[in-house]
Amino acid sequence: MDPEKLEAQPKKESTFIKDVKDVVGFALVVLVILIPLRLFVAQPFVVVGDSMQPTFQTGQYLIVDELSYHFHPPQRGDVIIFKYPVDPSKYFIKRVIGLPGETVVLKGETITIINAANPNGMQLDESYIAYKNDTDQTIKLDSTHYFVMGDNRPVSLDSRSWGPLPADDIVGRAFLRLLPVSTIGALPGKHNE
Repeated sequence: MDPEKLEAQPKKESTFIKDVKDVVGFALVVLVILIPLRLFVAQPFVVVGDSMQPTFQTGQYLIVDELSYHFHPPQRGDVIIFKYPVDPSKYFIKRVIGLPGETVVLKGETITIINAANPNGMQLDESYIAYKNDTDQTIKLDSTHYFVMGDNRPVSLDSRSWGPLPADDIVGRAFLRLLPVSTIGALPGKHNE
């Protein structure tokens, strides 16, 4: 073969090198998309403990919506995930009971909310709560704090024991329950007052 003809032919990349480049390119695209989604939009959360029974069980796999609360504040009844104020390395799941600026009155098994719309108080309908307990407390929330409680009141470590939850500790709301498959659903634990 003529050496000049050999030089004129383009060099072909090996199939292996081309495949490696394709895989690396795909991985980079996935990382560019997934990392921002994971950091700023949604993250996984696995329920541990009995504080939200029967609404949530240990081992259930949730996707936490981290974006919505940038557009509107948490609402009463939302199930939220937050950094435990006493130890921010731990994450808790609880239900929002009291909103900023409200007074929460716990008397026995009854919860009364006092706010501008209800200066004489409004009793919460908590028909979804299976396990209640007696508590007597009155808590006035400032403009940056929430009052949260677990659905399994006798065993829940919540605002009754460590106080109001700072808004800055809220990570997001329970958006999807993925596992076990028999419990799949959007906005798990949703309850409207």
